[in-house]
Amino acid sequence: MKIEKAAQSRWDNQSWKNAGFGSVFSDHMFIVNYKDGQWQDPQIKPYGPLNVLPSLHSLHYGQAIFEGMKAYKGTNDEAFLFRPEQNAKRLNKSAVRMCMPEIPEKLFLEGLFELLRIDEKWIPNDGTSSLYIRPFMYGSSNFIKARPSTDYTFIIITCPVQTYYTDEVHVKIELDYTRASSGGTGAAKAAGNYGASFYPAKMAQQEGFQQLIWTDGNNHQFIEESGTMNIFFKRNNELITPPLSDSILPGITRDSIIKLANHNRIECIEEKIDLKEMIRGYESGSISEAFGVGTAAAVANITSITHKDQKLEFKLNENGLAEQLKTNLQNIQFGRSEDPFGWRIKVN
Repeated sequence: MKIEKAAQSRWDNQSWKNAGFGSVFSDHMFIVNYKDGQWQDPQIKPYGPLNVLPSLHSLHYGQAIFEGMKAYKGTNDEAFLFRPEQNAKRLNKSAVRMCMPEIPEKLFLEGLFELLRIDEKWIPNDGTSSLYIRPFMYGSSNFIKARPSTDYTFIIITCPVQTYYTDEVHVKIELDYTRASSGGTGAAKAAGNYGASFYPAKMAQQEGFQQLIWTDGNNHQFIEESGTMNIFFKRNNELITPPLSDSILPGITRDSIIKLANHNRIECIEEKIDLKEMIRGYESGSISEAFGVGTAAAVANITSITHKDQKLEFKLNENGLAEQLKTNLQNIQFGRSEDPFGWRIKVN
């Protein structure tokens, strides 16, 4: 692997904290190109502009996928990754769905670990912040014929971040627009999925909501996701979450929360969640917590859910299941507790 280090680091221990989430980037990036049917010439170089032409295939046909993951600093200044092999596997599942070449998992992980060793000082050590990692791949051929690209570029960039949601999270049930339909690309982490969601999300934000709860594309009857997060509800003494399908992204944090809950003897049931039944459960008192989970948000308590003219309000319970699972998860990620699952991988 070719390594070219930046002549001067841009690291500043404070400036990134005053910037928006994901807007200050580390010194280096990992890049490798797919040409002539193989991945070749992996390198780490200073973070900077890409030399692309207006005919770049992905700008016209949307062949672009990405991942989201984080690195953490522990109490002894040790750096950790959390289940990185799962991100590599999910990226390749997205690649298959988007008719793109899979990247060898070994190449993905070797590039990632070397990048983090070089830019380790960018991993915050305050016990709450982390280094957000964005691996992504796009079609890099130059033609405007509607067929798959022949060349591809895979890059990893990183940025130090604080908590994604710092205030209360109020969400709205979306009943007109659809994030993904059966048979589409909802289970892939494809760039176009997010671009298509911006307009309804923007309209909701203008009404004072932070996010949407997406429902199924057929009849808007079943709850699927909340914004960019998988969603959970506490029903009596158990957790429920929608089962995975080809319209729901298989979140790694989602899978981790399910396993953590079962490890703590909290029953977690994957079942289709009928919107009207959820509201009746709230009204009867059986539904008492709602929260979203994802890499950026970790575990985010949902303060209220608005369905048409009805507002379902949830009080923050510091002893609730969401807070308990969030603490358990972050203690593993930051190296503050034992890791019975083998999820935490040391970088340095």
